[in-house]
Amino acid sequence: MNAIYVLWLRQLKRYIRSRGRLVSSIVQPLLFLVALGFGFGPIYAKAGGGNYIEFLSPGIISMSILFTAMISGIEIIWDKQFGFLKETLVAPVSRFSIMIGRTLGGATVAMMQGVLIFIISLFVGFRPEKIFMLPLTFLFMFLIAFLFTAVGTAIASRMEDMQSFPLIMNFLIMPLFFLSGSLFPIDQLPKALKIATMVNPLSYGVDSIRGTLTNTIHFSITLDLLVLSLITIAVVFIGARLFSKIEA
Repeated sequence: MNAIYVLWLRQLKRYIRSRGRLVSSIVQPLLFLVALGFGFGPIYAKAGGGNYIEFLSPGIISMSILFTAMISGIEIIWDKQFGFLKETLVAPVSRFSIMIGRTLGGATVAMMQGVLIFIISLFVGFRPEKIFMLPLTFLFMFLIAFLFTAVGTAIASRMEDMQSFPLIMNFLIMPLFFLSGSLFPIDQLPKALKIATMVNPLSYGVDSIRGTLTNTIHFSITLDLLVLSLITIAVVFIGARLFSKIEA
């Protein structure tokens, strides 16, 4: 437990010290909120969809968590190249604990990012209808963060080239984001796209955050929680197996 706490704390310190990373991680979600929210808002309203900012904000919160969580895996490659990971692996601590500690740290950072975007969205015009559901919203935010941090960690544990990691992440992140229902309702999608959204784990994360903050939900809170929990457990298991094979 001590190793998990130390690695978790180290991830937080990295995030706090990296002011440039903090600023850059805010700019993109804010741009999506303002440009898309106000740009497509009138069109969305004329189509009978209501307030687009209220629909869009949960998706942008999820996007912010996704991007931050997945990219956190690059720190493993960084630590490989500069020797810190070797020092960690030779310590008398199980590699599962090391993997969980790093994943918890990255997930906490990603969730903090999501909370920050949630606060910013309030200034943009988002008004949650279910304030009493906020604790459940934060639970789903953490599940999303933990799931995709574990995905990033699992992929990074099998890579050596730092420059290739962002390319692979973008190859995964963009389809996950655009096929999650973050930007548009998935009720009336063509069958092929609807199937793609249903097998996308982020869809359940977006749906859960949107459902707990507003009255709009596609699946159900119970199904969202079940799917996210099961996939997170599976990914953590796979990630732990891959991480255990890293050579010290």
